[in-house]
Amino acid sequence: MGSSSLFLDTVTNKVDAKGRVSLPSDYRAILKNLSTDVVCYRSLTSPCIEGCTEDLLEKLAANMESSMDFFSNEQDELTNLIFGDAKRFPFDSTGRIVLSEKLLKHAQISDTAVFIGKGRKFQIWSPENWEKEEQRIRQAVLQKRPQLFLNNKGDN
Repeated sequence: MGSSSLFLDTVTNKVDAKGRVSLPSDYRAILKNLSTDVVCYRSLTSPCIEGCTEDLLEKLAANMESSMDFFSNEQDELTNLIFGDAKRFPFDSTGRIVLSEKLLKHAQISDTAVFIGKGRKFQIWSPENWEKEEQRIRQAVLQKRPQLFLNNKGDN
């Protein structure tokens, strides 16, 4: 996959009374290019909505099957929370999806949604929660100064 299939940028869009929100145009282009709908579910760790392609969920399912005991509580709980919560959201001719009340309530979104590109996935936040989260992340990164090595040698 080239860089054209990465969800990038931070985009703020209005949400109407019926829960309709426009996907950012770059996100729509990725989904159209891959001939897929967007899949959304409640984040397990934050008050936001996770969005991705169905292909990414396929990879996640395969990874979980190969790295966890199929009958373990951990596998059972994660699959319930992710796949049991995930739903396909087709977008209409104007590029809008209709977010469910369950998703909007979890993310505390009312009339505005902030889309945060995260590479192979994206998140949808309320503006207030995203502002707090972005400050928290920036402070944590400044303190930790994480290292990232950009080689493909796999020196494990």
